[in-house]
Order: sequence, then C-alpha cells, then structure tokens
Amino acid sequence: MTISNYLEDIIINHLLRNGAFTPPATVYASLHTADPGETGASEVTGGSYARQAVTLTAASGGATSNSAIVDYVSMPAATVTFAGLWDAVSAGNFLWGGALTASKTTNA
Repeated sequence: MTISNYLEDIIINHLLRNGAFTPPATVYASLHTADPGETGASEVTGGSYARQAVTLTAASGGATSNSAIVDYVSMPAATVTFAGLWDAVSAGNFLWGGALTASKTTNA
C-alpha cells in the first residue's frame, strides 16, 4: 500500500502540528492498470469508467474494507492490477492505493 504525499502531509500536520483536517465527505475508489504510485497514475480510462463512491468500515487492526460491493459498469477492455482512493469523483487528490490480490481482466 502506498500513501500519497498529499495524505502524508495532512496526517503529519494534523497529528504533530495540531493542523486542521476535514475529511472528505465522500471517498471514491479507482481502478489502475499499473502501480498508481503516490499520484494516482495509470487510472483506467475509456468506456463509461468512473470512480465509485465507497463506504468504509471502522478501522481495526490497521485495516478497513468497503462495506458493500462496488460495481463499475461499461468498463473498457483492461487488466486491472491496483485500486486507489480519492477525495473526488474526478480530479481531486489521490489518497492511497494498493495492489489487488489478483489482477482482473475486463472486456469492453
């Protein structure tokens, strides 16, 4: 799992410098065809692909998960290897990403 520089800065400033932090109202999941790094690179494009809003469970043991199935419709043909989280449905700030346990191939 890779945490973006954007989120690292927020965490450091919030915890160590008493900086204000307002969490995003909605978190969006993205799909990637290669490691998104710290910027959200290699996000799937084409078809009617769009990031999907997710609701995450309370963290426990340093982990969380989405609380419902996330559906992506009208995907382009792609092999998805990573997922990410953003603070906006488009553009916005990449928060973090990680590799899927197994790649997923989609047909157009």
